[in-house]
Amino acid sequence: MNSYEIWADLAPGANDLEFVAAVRAYLDWFVADGRAERYRIRRRKFGFGPSELGEFCITIDFKDLAQMDMAFGEAAKRSGDLERMHGEVYSRVVRFRSALYRDFPDPVREAR
Repeated sequence: MNSYEIWADLAPGANDLEFVAAVRAYLDWFVADGRAERYRIRRRKFGFGPSELGEFCITIDFKDLAQMDMAFGEAAKRSGDLERMHGEVYSRVVRFRSALYRDFPDPVREAR
């Protein structure tokens, strides 16, 4: 499994529940279309965590890099309803950061 991790803070004046609804609408499309396996939306609790990471953490799981590439390829078109949904998410965040993680050890890893 490959996990695309996103950290972000709410933009000034953005409503937290509207942000989460926008993220769900956007990511539900990728899951329903088979371009992602699942996702999670989490919010920092009691302010615990490094300040460099955002208040919100979103994890999007892909079965492999090919599936992730399909999702990013679709998002890169920047058109239609998908771009409108992306705008609904991105307009509500600041300090966006992301990373790519994988399950370890990889299923193909040979033990010595």
